[in-house]
Amino acid sequence: MTALHAIEVEVVRHLFSSIAEEMGATLMRSAFSPNIKERRDYSCAIFDADARMIAQAAHIPVHLGSTPMSVRAALDAFPDLASGQHVLLNDPFAGGTHLPDLTLVTPVHDASGQPIFYVANRAHHSDVGGISPGSLPLSTSIDDEGIRIPPTLWSEDLEREIMAASRTPDERRGDLLAQIAANQRGATRLREAFAARGPSLLTASSELMGYAERVIREVLSGAPDGTWSFEDALDGDGHDPRHLRVHCVVTIEGADLTVDLRGCDDQVRGPVNVPRAVSVSAALYALRCLAPEGAPSNHGMMRPLTVLTRAGSLADAVYPAAVAAGNVETSQRLTDCILGALAQALPDRIPAASCGSMNNVLIGGEDHRPGRAGEPFTYYETIAGGAGAARGVHGASGAHTHMTNTLNTPAEELERAYPFRLERYAIREGSGGAGRWRGGDGVVRAYAFDAPATVTLMTERRALAPWGLAGGSPGAMGRNLLVRDGVERVLPAKCTVEVRAGDVVVVETPGGGGWGAPAT
Repeated sequence: MTALHAIEVEVVRHLFSSIAEEMGATLMRSAFSPNIKERRDYSCAIFDADARMIAQAAHIPVHLGSTPMSVRAALDAFPDLASGQHVLLNDPFAGGTHLPDLTLVTPVHDASGQPIFYVANRAHHSDVGGISPGSLPLSTSIDDEGIRIPPTLWSEDLEREIMAASRTPDERRGDLLAQIAANQRGATRLREAFAARGPSLLTASSELMGYAERVIREVLSGAPDGTWSFEDALDGDGHDPRHLRVHCVVTIEGADLTVDLRGCDDQVRGPVNVPRAVSVSAALYALRCLAPEGAPSNHGMMRPLTVLTRAGSLADAVYPAAVAAGNVETSQRLTDCILGALAQALPDRIPAASCGSMNNVLIGGEDHRPGRAGEPFTYYETIAGGAGAARGVHGASGAHTHMTNTLNTPAEELERAYPFRLERYAIREGSGGAGRWRGGDGVVRAYAFDAPATVTLMTERRALAPWGLAGGSPGAMGRNLLVRDGVERVLPAKCTVEVRAGDVVVVETPGGGGWGAPAT
């Protein structure tokens, strides 16, 4: 690549990335729910006319690796989208991940009416129905988890259907309209860029994908050829405490990487199954971690990657499998497993296991504070943990790791918006694994209730610790507690409990694994 060509690629990369980031800023500022506005549980991306991802904002890995399948599903269903039309979907068996993640796809046309780009965003809605508030229930079927939307043209009728399914309809409408605003902003910016640059912008987007492919193939070419396997497990599915096998075989051959997940256990009764899109997302994330900082993330990076899954397994669930927690928890374990295999090929480049859980907390009930008149509320957040240490680097404490990239809900906003309080929020000192380089510590987050509510916890690494590497120690396992009348009771990793006024729910998140034997 000539110096001039490299500069042009960088200019175009910045252009597309900045448009995706502006879409995200529009979505965040326009949204109603703290989950999107404060925690930033959303992602935005730009695609070419063939539904190949050109650029993504630095949002959430589990969203962005799977969003291309949603866009493809939307365009397969509606190949001739007109200007101003949008396709909405969340069906895990038709391009989605889990039901709270609603994906919106919008075309961008040139002056002749030909589609030149598509913009898409995915936002996690804090309630889309289902058997418990927050729509991440202890389900046994996808039908327990909320409204399921195959690729569908946006309309006021669809809006009303979603609002009717949700416990918090006004919030849903606000967040949906924010998603539309975000895509409209992206479409406007892309039309402006095309007017300024013309067809050369389309050529440059293809060049950008080629550049990303060359970068990642160079990384793979520098790794040894071979095949390596690794096995990990999930704590259970919320109904059966049996540990669930997650098995990965990675093969590097020249400049290609194959990730084989066909050895994972069969899909189970509980909600920890994942559709294939999530498995692909985990594999792409692990590959992306090998790339140099600043390398563009787009379709080109996907080209050297082959992901093998087995229909009817944990890693490739089929209808009517329950999948609510798979997107948030099993995605983390798949990532651990893939990185564990790659650590054998590249022992100095892969960190020890991070906390391995998004530590999901869902709370719902009626708000009886003055002026609320018994209004329903639903709350969702993920909680940070400890990052795994790597050669030469201690793990970060209190960090969202791997497939998640959200923020916490600030205590002030939580207590303004909801009828419960944060009693404690602190680093869980000493929970990181020992080693020459220490794993990061998890956190402690305690919720105090002044009125009855329904609490659902979807967590992992409560029975199996995050592993260390190269002689480093595992991180501490997490722990969930209910404190009632001063008495602590340990809660299961996955559970729904009815809390009373005066109760406190405490979530202690896992630490990260250590790297290297401690110095003697």
